[in-house]
Amino acid sequence: MRLISQNPEMSTRQVAEKVGISNGSAYYVLTALIEKGFVKLGNFKRNSRKGQYAYLLTPRGIREKSLLTHSFIDRKREEFDALKAEIEALEEEAGLTEAASTSSRGNKNE
Repeated sequence: MRLISQNPEMSTRQVAEKVGISNGSAYYVLTALIEKGFVKLGNFKRNSRKGQYAYLLTPRGIREKSLLTHSFIDRKREEFDALKAEIEALEEEAGLTEAASTSSRGNKNE
């Protein structure tokens, strides 16, 4: 949805190339988005090639894109927090934490 909101004139072939899927898959996904009411198919009136269409996000599609983005950010924050905790646990286990390095330095000076 981000791709077509940034460039509604993209063809299904261009969408497929950008995303790394087959043209048929891109067509299937875009058709499903149209059926769900997230995207509408518009015709370019000013285009010299009158047969070219634009994929336009509907208000419902804009809302869904926003919700998906929010959900994605929440999921990535959770992954980040879990990874950060895992790194801290590994550092502590390996004696690489600030507390471990301070106490080991204190022992060397005694």
